[in-house]
Amino acid sequence: MEGVYRFLLTPRWWGINVFVLLAIPFCVFMGSWQLSRFEDRMADHRAATEKVDPADRAPARPLDELLPVDKETSGELATVSGRYGEQLLVPNRTLDDRTGFYVLTLLRTDGGKSLPVVRGWLPGTADADRAPAAPTGEVTVTGVLQASETPGSNGVAVQGGLPAGQTGAISAATLVNLVPDDLYDAWITLDKGDSGMKAVPATAPQDTGLDLKAFQNLGYTGEWFVFAGFVVFMWFRLFRREVEFIRDAELGLVPDEDGDGSAEGRATEDRSREAEPAQ
Repeated sequence: MEGVYRFLLTPRWWGINVFVLLAIPFCVFMGSWQLSRFEDRMADHRAATEKVDPADRAPARPLDELLPVDKETSGELATVSGRYGEQLLVPNRTLDDRTGFYVLTLLRTDGGKSLPVVRGWLPGTADADRAPAAPTGEVTVTGVLQASETPGSNGVAVQGGLPAGQTGAISAATLVNLVPDDLYDAWITLDKGDSGMKAVPATAPQDTGLDLKAFQNLGYTGEWFVFAGFVVFMWFRLFRREVEFIRDAELGLVPDEDGDGSAEGRATEDRSREAEPAQ
């Protein structure tokens, strides 16, 4: 390499070039990964929204075919047979901007395990006397499959010290302390409210909504691509400044005291000294 561009062969610029060649692909890779995360969340949100809409649900399938509950099976229609057993209330649940409670009844299946079934919602304070009794005998129910709730997420408040016969969350981990049954780690909500109660609509599974995490992924995508552009911009800026300095030095436009100490600048000064006649 000849001329003013010989500085690109100096150790300093070798280091700069290697850094740029590594930094740009890394930033592009990280930006693309964050973008794919955002797109995955968008796809999950669309799929979950479609499942929540009754018109878009697939035909009901046996419960055992849909377990364990995940993002794919949550929101699907499940059918199961058994006999209703113990009944609990889930207080402080909002529906249509009104506060009320769910009526939850355990359905003991032929396999020996019990499935929590939300039969409906009633307005007001949780009161066992107002909750309709469950049908007797063998029944077959169809409802929307839901994953166990986690207190503090999905709008489920952390509650403690509830009266007997009430639970703050619909989950096997919570109910196992209240009932003697062996429980499914799932629950269903009936499409049509039982005994005059209002049906509880299904909710999208966790981490499928357009929440803060989704938009964080989108923001990180922009940041990584900006970093890649900034690396390119700084390389060209340093390159241009180095070329301009060397050309100015060769023309004698850079005083000795203003030299930046670059390898090319020092080489130019050395050549100038060698060209001077000996005294």
